[in-house]
Amino acid sequence: MPVLAHLSDIHLGQDHDGDAGARAAARAERVMTYLEQLPGPIDAVLVTGDIADHGLAAEYAEAARILASDRHPVLACPGNHDDRAAFRRDLLGEEASTGPVDRLHELPRLTVLLCDSGIPGRNEGAFGDDTLAWLDAALSRARRDVPAVVAFHHPPVALHSPIPDGIRLRDEQRLAAVVRCHPQVKAVFCGHAHTGAVTRFAGLPLAVAPGVVSTGTLPWEGGSGLAFDHPPMIAFHVLDDDGRLTTHHRVVV
Repeated sequence: MPVLAHLSDIHLGQDHDGDAGARAAARAERVMTYLEQLPGPIDAVLVTGDIADHGLAAEYAEAARILASDRHPVLACPGNHDDRAAFRRDLLGEEASTGPVDRLHELPRLTVLLCDSGIPGRNEGAFGDDTLAWLDAALSRARRDVPAVVAFHHPPVALHSPIPDGIRLRDEQRLAAVVRCHPQVKAVFCGHAHTGAVTRFAGLPLAVAPGVVSTGTLPWEGGSGLAFDHPPMIAFHVLDDDGRLTTHHRVVV
């Protein structure tokens, strides 16, 4: 059964209380140390966006160092705080380009499709024509006998949390139409909300990763919408042989 560790929104470089990004880096390092020290194997570590807070080269250089793993593949897509050109050049080690950062990863037990849901200069998200066409073509070429998951940054449904709901994925029905055409897709993963959530989208399980740099608070919890005193959290996703998704949340202390 494939097992994924899922984290999101590490926001390296975020200045909180004058710490010049040290707090964000320390929290991301704590999460990666925990994953490196797991007694058993996992198939991959999935990071669904907002790797950097300002999209700077130095932030991605730090991300490349922190996210490096000797044990697990680490698969990342950009979020609304990320810069496509710097993400490619300084994190992925590729030639800089402003086009969507879409990637197919064929693991032994799982196909992972990472999509760029960002709109440069905007906080809300949308799947552009290029990314939708890429996703449809990649799923058409991928093995049908291996389960697939689709991951991106912006939640495609309302989560009943005002801040992320105001800047979620737009035109989500276009994405739904594509994934419904490919029965090997078993789940959809995203980030952006800084709170772990599980719901459904296009007839599939949709799991939103908790935040690493901060935790999104819900209306009935009060507060300003982000809590910086909560510990970082991650999710573990298990996809069984029947295609059923089970998600576990973990606090990393």
